[in-house]
Amino acid sequence: MKNRILNTLFLIAVLVLETALFAQQPNPPGQVQNGSKPKNEAYLFAHMTHTDYGRLYYSVSLDGLHWTNLNNGKRVFPEYQGHPDICKGPDGKYYIAGNTSDESPEINIWVSDDLITWKKHAVYAPDLKSTPDYSNALQRIGAPKLYYDKDSAKFMLTWHTPHKQGSKEDPEAYWASQRTLYVLSKDLKIFEGTPNRLFDWDMGTIDVFIRKVGDSYYAILKDETYPTLYWTTGKTIRIAKSKSLLGPYSLPQESISPNFREAPMLIPSPDDKIWYMYYEQYPGVSYGLSISDNLNGPWFQASGYTFYSDWDKYSLPEKARHGCMISISTKEYDSLVQKFGLTKTESNPKK
Repeated sequence: MKNRILNTLFLIAVLVLETALFAQQPNPPGQVQNGSKPKNEAYLFAHMTHTDYGRLYYSVSLDGLHWTNLNNGKRVFPEYQGHPDICKGPDGKYYIAGNTSDESPEINIWVSDDLITWKKHAVYAPDLKSTPDYSNALQRIGAPKLYYDKDSAKFMLTWHTPHKQGSKEDPEAYWASQRTLYVLSKDLKIFEGTPNRLFDWDMGTIDVFIRKVGDSYYAILKDETYPTLYWTTGKTIRIAKSKSLLGPYSLPQESISPNFREAPMLIPSPDDKIWYMYYEQYPGVSYGLSISDNLNGPWFQASGYTFYSDWDKYSLPEKARHGCMISISTKEYDSLVQKFGLTKTESNPKK
């Protein structure tokens, strides 16, 4: 009798554990309900891949959570090289920035009416040695990014540049010396003055982009200091805030992501009430997603990349590396799908 009771209790415990492990978790907020029309109709993820780093690939989504690769996993614009970043200008055209490598002295900019056909718009070669209080900058240009500021009617072009060489003994000196620089332009052809540092605090930053929400500007960045017990935010995604495009920006908030994450991407949810922040666990291991209803936080991390349907609340193409995500219209989504075609993927057998 005693053994029967113990066996029954053991069976109940196993069933409870299985239910807990495989129970369907709540879906992320931000999706439209009851057949309502989304304010953000569709999304484009312009990215590189693990095996073809620095080249341009497209994936699309209708909910900002589940992404499908286009063009059967092939390049969509062979001329492009860089870390893809796309910005929509006041003329309704799209602009993309890139460079052939960090060592290249030039930033290339292309323009497109439809995200399908791109043509060269301008080439900009920043004089890094002319930056005030940064005369020891190395000739390195990392991940140029574009932002159009409606208030000033100007584009901001940002990138990161180091001022120290790394060594075998201290390779992190190179990365910790990265600082974010910027230059302004009304048309992305003529650039105003020399590059300036965006932040007045002394901390390594890369992958910085700007967004304005309400009356505040937010700088989404990667803290490029190595994580330690005394700098726990190292190699994480953080946000700084300012009332002005050019700052001064506050010291960054606490980490949004775990350590060793980079290349953040931010999109509004379909109902326009929630923010989805994606970031890569490098080198090309996986993607994380943090969610908030306010860029000031708090943020929580959604479950994904487990390849179990009950747990994956978002999914991206398997070999996608970093780039940018933007909202697009249903018409633009349909045009991209018609031009390139959705890539067929096998269903995952794990449940």
